Amino acid sequence: MNYRKKTLEEIPEEITPIWSCTNDSCNGWMRDNFAFDYTPACPLCSSEMEKSSKMLPLLVNNNADMKSLKKGVQIDQ
Repeated sequence: MNYRKKTLEEIPEEITPIWSCTNDSCNGWMRDNFAFDYTPACPLCSSEMEKSSKMLPLLVNNNADMKSLKKGVQIDQ
């Protein structure tokens, strides 16, 4: 009856570029490759964000260049 003990797989981590909120009372941050703007605003408090890095689990973004995507939907009349 050893079915509850599963071996934990180690998740690879790497130093990842991120944007972190400059507001001291906010702890918001986002990965750089998931940001839509070249200098994003904090999604939690709308403050400015600064570029830094953090050790995070490896995560692949298939939509590599999100900053060049068009924002909004074009409506044809």
